[in-house]
Amino acid sequence: MPSVELLSRSLEILLVDDEPDLRGVVGEVLEEAGHHVTMASDGAQALALGLAKPFDAIVCDIRLPLMDGLSLLRRFRQDAPNTDFILMTAHADVRQAVGALKEGAAYYLTKPFEAEELLVQLSRIADRRVMERDLAQARRELRDRGAKTALIGQSPAMLRVLGLIDTVAPTDAPTLITGESGTGKELVARMLHERGARQDRPFVVINCGALTETLIEAELFGHERGAFTGADRKREGRFKAADGGVIFLDEIAELSATAQVKLLRVLQEGTFEPVGSNTPIKVDVRVLSATHRNLAERVRQGLFREDLFYRINVIEIPLPPLRQRPGDLSILVRHFLMRFLPGADPLPEISPAGWAALSGYRFPGNVRELSHAIQHAAVLSAGRPIGLQDFPASISGHSNEIIGVPAKESDQSLTLDDAKGAFECNYVRHVVAQAKGKRARAAKILGISRKSLWEKMKRHGIEAPLSGERDPSPEDLDDQDPPGVGPALA
Repeated sequence: MPSVELLSRSLEILLVDDEPDLRGVVGEVLEEAGHHVTMASDGAQALALGLAKPFDAIVCDIRLPLMDGLSLLRRFRQDAPNTDFILMTAHADVRQAVGALKEGAAYYLTKPFEAEELLVQLSRIADRRVMERDLAQARRELRDRGAKTALIGQSPAMLRVLGLIDTVAPTDAPTLITGESGTGKELVARMLHERGARQDRPFVVINCGALTETLIEAELFGHERGAFTGADRKREGRFKAADGGVIFLDEIAELSATAQVKLLRVLQEGTFEPVGSNTPIKVDVRVLSATHRNLAERVRQGLFREDLFYRINVIEIPLPPLRQRPGDLSILVRHFLMRFLPGADPLPEISPAGWAALSGYRFPGNVRELSHAIQHAAVLSAGRPIGLQDFPASISGHSNEIIGVPAKESDQSLTLDDAKGAFECNYVRHVVAQAKGKRARAAKILGISRKSLWEKMKRHGIEAPLSGERDPSPEDLDDQDPPGVGPALA
C-alpha cells in the first residue's frame, strides 16, 4: 500500500504526444513514480480531457495534430490557470519553448531527455502543491478559530455590523469601512477577506496616511528603474502584489489627487501604469477601503473625487464607537482579560470604583484604548483584584472628576451601593452641566425620560445652570423614554 507521503505527492498528469512509443515509455515511468496518468494523442483530445477533469500537470509536446502545444497552453492558462505545463520539444523548437515559459509554462524538456529530469520537475510541482495545500489548511483553521470572534460584541449595533459582513464578504463589491480610530476597521477588512471567495489569495494592507505624496503612487502601482531619484531598480507595487486577492487601503482619504485618478482607473478598467512607464498592467483585485474622516464632506470641499467616492463606496460598513455600544463593555473587558491573563482562573475581579470609571469614560480611542487600559490594569494589579488606581490616568482621573471620591479612598471606603449612588449623583451633575442646564438634552444623553431625570436631580439635590427653560413640575414631564433609547441609569 502506498504511504501517506507518497499519496500526498501524487499528481494527476495528462501526457500528450502523438508518438505511441514515447507515450507508453513516459507513462510507465510516471506511474511507477506514483502518479496517475491520462494519455492523449493530439491537442484536441487533450483539450477535451482537460476541460472535463482537473489535472495538476500537463506534459505536452509542442508539435501536435489538430492543436499545437502552445495553443493548448494558452487555452489552459485561461480555463484552468492552476494547471502546470511541462513542454517537450525538439532542438529546432527551443525558441518557441522559451517563449512558452514567458506565457506561464513551468518547464521545457528537449528531446531526447532523461526520465529523471522529468521526475525532478514533477517533484518540484508536487512539493509546491503540498505546501499550498498545507497553507490553505492552516488559513482555514485560523479562520474557523478566530475570524468569527475578531469583532466582540452583542449589542444591536454590532449585530448589524456582523450581519452586514456576512452578507458582503462573498461578493467582490468595493467596500468602504468607516468609523472613528480604534473601532476595528482593519479587523472588518480581514474578516471580509477570510470569509470571501479570495480567502486563499493575497491580502495586502497599505496605510495611505503613512506615506508621503511623492511615494504613495510608487507604493501602490510600482515604478520603473530610474523613474525618480533613488529608484535604482524596478519595483512592483501593492496592486500587483494583491493580484487575484484583496487590497485594503486604510485612511484612503489621505490619497493625493494624482493617486486618486490612478485608483479610479484601476476600479474602472482593472489596469494601471507604474511610475515611469506607459505600459498598462492588468490586475484582478477586490478593493476594500477605510477612513475615519467624513468622505462626503471632503467631496464637498473638493478634497476627494466624487466619482472615486461612489466607486469605493458601493457598500459602506459603518462601525459604531464604543460609547454607542451599550452592553458590550463587560464582554470586551472579559475578552481582553482572557487575552492578557491567559490561564488565569478565575479572572481577577474589578472593584466597583473601577467599573464606575470604565462605565463613565467615553473612550475616544474606542476598543483599541479599552484594550490598552485592560492590559495596563492587568499588569499593575499583579494578580490581585483590579482597582481604580490600576487604570491609566486618563480613566482614573476622569473617574475622580465624575464620581467625586479620592482615588486612594475609592476602593476601601465605599460599599457597592455607595459607589453606585456617588457615580449616579456626580455623573448626572456632569451631564446636566454639559447640556448647559437643558433637561431635554441631558435626558437624551443619559437615555432616560425627563421625568426620571427630574426625580434624580431632586433626590441628589442637583441644581441645573440657567438655560432659559422654566422649572418643570412632574405633571409637565412625559414619563416616556426618548425613542429608541432605553434607560441608562436605574
